[in-house]
Amino acid sequence: MAETTKKKKIQQFVEMTVGILMMAVGIYFFKIPNGFSTGGVSGIATVLGKVFQGGKLWFLTPATIIFALNILLLLIGYLFLGRSFGIKTVYCSLVYSGVIWIFERLIPLAEPLTNQPLMELIYGIMLSGIGSGLIFHAEASSGGTDILALILKKYTPLNVGKALLCVDILIAATTFPVFGREVGLFSMMGLFLKTFLVDAVIENMNVCKSFTIVTTHADEIVKYIIEDMHHSATETEARGAYTGEPKTLIFTSCRRIEAVRLKKKIYEIDPNAFVTVQSTSEIIGRGFRSV
Repeated sequence: MAETTKKKKIQQFVEMTVGILMMAVGIYFFKIPNGFSTGGVSGIATVLGKVFQGGKLWFLTPATIIFALNILLLLIGYLFLGRSFGIKTVYCSLVYSGVIWIFERLIPLAEPLTNQPLMELIYGIMLSGIGSGLIFHAEASSGGTDILALILKKYTPLNVGKALLCVDILIAATTFPVFGREVGLFSMMGLFLKTFLVDAVIENMNVCKSFTIVTTHADEIVKYIIEDMHHSATETEARGAYTGEPKTLIFTSCRRIEAVRLKKKIYEIDPNAFVTVQSTSEIIGRGFRSV
């Protein structure tokens, strides 16, 4: 059990770090230079960075604004939520801000990488969306406005998802007066694409397989499931409607990568087994996810 927990923590740390790096690359190299604001702290920083550019507050670059806002929101989160919003959120928030700051110092960008804004929007949304999905899959968040969501969830009856979407729409809308209609429309499109992409990434990473196995060799199959795959199964007696022979129904679930092994083993043990396999994005119970 301790070894499994340690392995899970290492996996989550890797997922968080890769996710942070992908988010930072997508935002710094593709969103900020084009003025694309799709909500959140990075969206605010993109707009304010343009407003302050060349003025008395020229030193307030997007990286500086992201860092300052994340620190402020972490302090607010600590005041209202205590330690309940988690060390992983603190880690993601600070590392994300730091990576953007390092990029700004080492690879300053005065203009977009290409003259193809649609292509750059796609790259920006793809990288930041997949990165966000990895972070959420590791049961963490990148901080920022997610902390406000946790506070709203705790103290108000508001639908947090809808409230945050409304805030992100307002942030994206500010690109119209600051960057113009074209960038504003790209930002709005990017906001909705990002929402769908993050959900798709999380669901795809959580996909598991549920098996219903009809067999006359139940003991051998169940033994393999328990001893080799370290999962459990449920058995029930049945009768074949066509042949009238006694059968056993086995119900079990496993992760997608394990499903190929299980199918191969079933047909090694019982070539005449009848198997149905279904995909599911969420399994709650021992060996999978807690409620």
